[in-house]
Amino acid sequence: MNRQNGSKGKGKPAEQKSESKRFRANVKGNAPTKKSKIVQKKKGNPDEIRLNKYVANSGMCSRREADEHIAIGLVSVNGKVVTEMGFKVKLGDEVRYDGARINPEKKAYVLLNKPKGFATTTSEGKGRTVMDLVANATDSRIKPIGRLGRNSKGLLLFTNDDAITAKFTNSKNGVARLFHIELDKNLRLEDLKKIQGGFKFEDKFIEVEEISYIDNASKREIGLKIKNTGNTIIRTIFEYFKYEIVSLDCVAIGHLTKKDIPRGSWKHLTEQELNTLKML
Repeated sequence: MNRQNGSKGKGKPAEQKSESKRFRANVKGNAPTKKSKIVQKKKGNPDEIRLNKYVANSGMCSRREADEHIAIGLVSVNGKVVTEMGFKVKLGDEVRYDGARINPEKKAYVLLNKPKGFATTTSEGKGRTVMDLVANATDSRIKPIGRLGRNSKGLLLFTNDDAITAKFTNSKNGVARLFHIELDKNLRLEDLKKIQGGFKFEDKFIEVEEISYIDNASKREIGLKIKNTGNTIIRTIFEYFKYEIVSLDCVAIGHLTKKDIPRGSWKHLTEQELNTLKML
């Protein structure tokens, strides 16, 4: 009996094995290669942020705790309570935690000595604006408190702190600003006294904190202290008494002055200046 032919054999002869390997290699080599599927992650909107992160960034709590507070209805967005996990908000949305408005950005306080020729606005398409002057001051989205006309100059405070802004917008208990004003003619003493005492204009009583002549200057130059944040009211006052404003310069805001701030430059408030401002 032929042992080779009768053997059950546990494998193929060497030549057959070699041929089989070559065949498999050729098949593999000729087979079309499957292209790996490239999954591109959708880029998120850079202006949006998860609500829990927004709350956590505001310093109120951790992100995990924010989830719990959202779930029980302590957080609202633009006036509506949100309990949805993963909800996204825009940085400009009004987010409130337990009734109080919160902000995920670092608080910033920038004091600018505004030159002429810059509009006090955050809107685009208005030519040169005060936002151009403070563009490199901070990454926080600061806004000017109050207004100075394009041809007015002087101090302008920028912040993203709603509590500080509220101090200024309250005309009765707000923060006084001191202006150096030059008129087109001498201010008569009787008109100065009328302005100091307050007067009614279009069913509204207009009053100032103080008004006086500037020492060692003509009676065209006036010092005026007022709590109203706009400069329109100042022009209204003098137009009512038939004067035109030639120059208007905000020289102080509360205890803040233009010292060491050249025209067109800005500075961050010091901790002491900020604490004093909060106590006003």
